[in-house]
Amino acid sequence: MIHYKSKEEVAFIKESCLIVSQTLEHIAYLLKPGISTKEIDDEAESFILSKGGFPAFKGYRGFPASLCISINHEIVHGIPSTEVKLKDGDLVSIDCGVFKNGYYGDSAYTFLVGNMSLENHKLCNATLRALYKGIEASRCGMRMGDIGFAIQSFIEDECGYSVVRELVGHGIGKALHEEPVVSNAGKRGSGQKIKSGLVIAIEPMVNIGKRDVVVLNDGWTVVSKDKSSSAHYEHTIAIFEDGVFILSDHAGIEKAIESNPFLNTILQES
Repeated sequence: MIHYKSKEEVAFIKESCLIVSQTLEHIAYLLKPGISTKEIDDEAESFILSKGGFPAFKGYRGFPASLCISINHEIVHGIPSTEVKLKDGDLVSIDCGVFKNGYYGDSAYTFLVGNMSLENHKLCNATLRALYKGIEASRCGMRMGDIGFAIQSFIEDECGYSVVRELVGHGIGKALHEEPVVSNAGKRGSGQKIKSGLVIAIEPMVNIGKRDVVVLNDGWTVVSKDKSSSAHYEHTIAIFEDGVFILSDHAGIEKAIESNPFLNTILQES
């Protein structure tokens, strides 16, 4: 069952999303070769708590950390560790969730650390553009399949990459994961009709190589089976008759990236 939201509820979701975005911005200033993913996670947790929120992922179905930090061919759900340290040339996907005032916020961003290959630059550019293709297709009267179609057709037909099928976006509100499922692949005109008050997290996950995935022995980390690079971007959005509103924000993250000499901005391509 889909729980449609009032604009008053969306204001609470947006407050949680704001903390998510501020957290990702905060840690973007810290990312550099040599820092451990556990250090990043600890800093994020402290920041979230300082803002009056709670790390939504910590303890969720037994997940042991506040952030999901996934590197290179890791797609999602990477567990932070003192043993894993960032290296020059790493792609680092960081997914963050926050709970505050009874509502959740969720967003993700892939960072490019140090000397980055052109192929990985292009992958991140394509994945980020695909996120906005999905958002553009998220309008009242459209159908859920239109979102997946917009993402999949751009990534696979225009860019030549692979959309991961097993991992999807989701509704969000009083629960971190609500209906509907927001697939990153779909058929135009299929699925549930989008109605006013729908709040969803759209999050394309894209591999340079094939789309097949494997879950590691930790039970969480999902990787590309062929070990090809993967990128992941996510926004929480609210859809109403008078417009589509992006509740999370990447602008601060991008500003932090520009200020951090160890990070690359994403190459812009038309």
